[in-house]
Amino acid sequence: MVLEERGTGYVLAVACSQEAVTKAGKFRADTLAKKVPRRAWQKLSAGAGAKGHRFYYWAVIDLADRRPGNRQLLIRRNRSTGELAYYRCYSPEPMPLTELVRVAGSRWRVEEFFQAGKGLAALDEHQVRRHASWSRWVTLAMLAHAFLAVARADEHARRPAPEDLIPLTCNEVQRLFITLVVRPVHDVDHRLGWSNWRRRHQARSQASHYRQQAAQA
Repeated sequence: MVLEERGTGYVLAVACSQEAVTKAGKFRADTLAKKVPRRAWQKLSAGAGAKGHRFYYWAVIDLADRRPGNRQLLIRRNRSTGELAYYRCYSPEPMPLTELVRVAGSRWRVEEFFQAGKGLAALDEHQVRRHASWSRWVTLAMLAHAFLAVARADEHARRPAPEDLIPLTCNEVQRLFITLVVRPVHDVDHRLGWSNWRRRHQARSQASHYRQQAAQA
């Protein structure tokens, strides 16, 4: 693989039918998962999500390979459904399980950015017919999303949110921009009042979810 030749580490999602070579022989990924002892599974967070940390059970299996570097099969198990996911890992130097999990969880952040771009800046609403028009549309959508992100970050730096409100989000910045600048219908105090109500309600929901998650942990 080109990444390995360049000495670049990766965590790559693979199918359950992916074959991996261990010291005991070649097996499918799902076959190896059945051989993992219960004590080998570790509960780790794949990163923070909208409702708190995403906890899963993880296990890692060292793969046999004479080439330089370290290769593992990383297995993720859903705590509720037991559903499994598999990742092929490579690193020039030995990496702890926590680092492999962190890299595997970073995929959600990329997906969240794409989803936000679609929902907030209409990234996916262009009819792709010519490259030039597609490039202009995507550039404009990215600029719009960047404006929302910068406005949110600036607001966080200048005016931290009160304890009973969640920090201002890109979604809320978009709502305020549309209702106050693009097509104002009600007065400013009315719109800001609704914005504070939403953020206060979200803060209560978030705190309740965190308490429930901590109790289960």
